[in-house]
Amino acid sequence: MPPILPCRAVRELDRIAIEELGMPGLVLMENAGRNIAELILQGGPCRHVLIACGRGNNGGDGLVVARHLDLQNVQVDVLLTAPPESLSPDAAANLNWLAASRVRIHRWPAKDTPTLAALFDELPHAFDWVVDALLGTGTRGEPRPPLAELIEQLNTVSARKLAVDVPSGLDADTGQSSATTFRADVTATLAAKKPGLVAESAREYVGQLEVLSIGVPIGLYARVQQPPTTHSP
Repeated sequence: MPPILPCRAVRELDRIAIEELGMPGLVLMENAGRNIAELILQGGPCRHVLIACGRGNNGGDGLVVARHLDLQNVQVDVLLTAPPESLSPDAAANLNWLAASRVRIHRWPAKDTPTLAALFDELPHAFDWVVDALLGTGTRGEPRPPLAELIEQLNTVSARKLAVDVPSGLDADTGQSSATTFRADVTATLAAKKPGLVAESAREYVGQLEVLSIGVPIGLYARVQQPPTTHSP
């Protein structure tokens, strides 16, 4: 793997693997989530994990993490921040598979839990890990309500904290933090380091940086490292 790739290059890596090589996105998501679950399990005793999932593929990675932790008899609570019908296709598939697991899914916002305080009152009060799978590397700018409030709440939970790919609220290319940014003890970034994750300004949010494979062939990295072709007028 190259030491650092911008987010644009990592997205191109995904595109080539899926569109040109025919690697299903579900396989890449499965590889990512399984490797993150293994990283969590290697971090010491793990009995109970809280995973906050957004609507995109970052959230889908979190759902895979939940399934693999459940397979290892870890108690898992998932906070799902988007209606199931709005999830990305691969994330929706993984949500469907969780129906056959012991993972507890909590919708928020929801009519029966109108406030974040009410939601957290329903949850157990002891977690070994809190996992941020809310916003991926394609997100820019300040997290919008209601995610900003949730990120602030997650930061207050007494547990080790892990960010999937990038801490929500942090720009993975520049290292610029938002007013509300998840503070991770460990960031499990996928496929390659991103420049913003190694910026000095990001250190307090990233914590320990781990690079995990999503299973794309190593030969693709040379392609995405090539500078874009310029055309004369």
